[in-house]
Amino acid sequence: MFSWKKLGRVFIPQQVEGRPWLKEFAQAPAVLVRDNAVRVYFSCRPPADVNGQYVSYSAWVDLDRADLFKILDVAEQPILSLGDLGEFDEFGTYPVSVVRDGNEVRAYYAGWTRCESVPFNVAIGCAISRDGGAYFEKLGRGPVLGYSPEEPFVLSGPKVRRFNGEWQLFYIAGRKWKLVNGRAEPVYKIRMATSPDGIRWHKINRDLIESRIEDDEAQASPDVFYANGKYHMFFCYRYSSNYRGKANGYRIGYASSLDMTNWERDDSKAGIDVSEEGWDSEMISYPHVFQLDDKIYMAYLGDQVGRYGFGLAVLEGALD
Repeated sequence: MFSWKKLGRVFIPQQVEGRPWLKEFAQAPAVLVRDNAVRVYFSCRPPADVNGQYVSYSAWVDLDRADLFKILDVAEQPILSLGDLGEFDEFGTYPVSVVRDGNEVRAYYAGWTRCESVPFNVAIGCAISRDGGAYFEKLGRGPVLGYSPEEPFVLSGPKVRRFNGEWQLFYIAGRKWKLVNGRAEPVYKIRMATSPDGIRWHKINRDLIESRIEDDEAQASPDVFYANGKYHMFFCYRYSSNYRGKANGYRIGYASSLDMTNWERDDSKAGIDVSEEGWDSEMISYPHVFQLDDKIYMAYLGDQVGRYGFGLAVLEGALD
């Protein structure tokens, strides 16, 4: 099994001043390693409006490469503008995943729109940065991965990777909405698409990770890396109802594969769980694994799915 040593909470959005659009949440951390800094992208929110409705933006924080608890800079503006009236990302960009592509940085993001019968719907868009990853321009007004007969709603949680000369996009797709105490709750599963260019995607059209705690288990944040002859996936999962507290809230799971399409789940190997007390004592979610010099780190969220920031853990021992 893996063994992660928690280092503590790194970034607290409530401590950021002068950015009214960044007041709480630092969700879904995704890393771009730079020469002198580790840039961590995340999604955040301003205060709710008079109707209690939120919008979400995406931003970044630069951490000192020599001391990841030292903040060098925070984005002055969101990395992406919200969509125009009626567009798929009119009300939010969350979450985001980034990858270098030559001299550019490409971002894949989930664009949110509000609905009437259910709270929201989501599709996956793409944007490009030509300034090193500070700000991004959308490829167009619509998504690059949208709804289909097999995946009719809630395409979100993109994690872009490039293995074997091909682009891979791991994401989640909605399977159903459940009414729980009069509230519509989404159930989504982890899926995958491949592409020769990162624009035209071929969907695998099947769930990758079997459910464990219940049939309607919701899965998110499929983060994949390759080591020692196989692919490793860390992800998070929760119950479909009453999941906003400790009992049914998010936990981090693990699966491995030889080909990226057939996965063997074994959550006992994840090596990280909620703490006994503190900012991540109720839930732990949205893992992102990255290598920095000779160490492997995991960025992750704590209680209330990152309302109060994200933390870091470091891998102890060798990769399995």
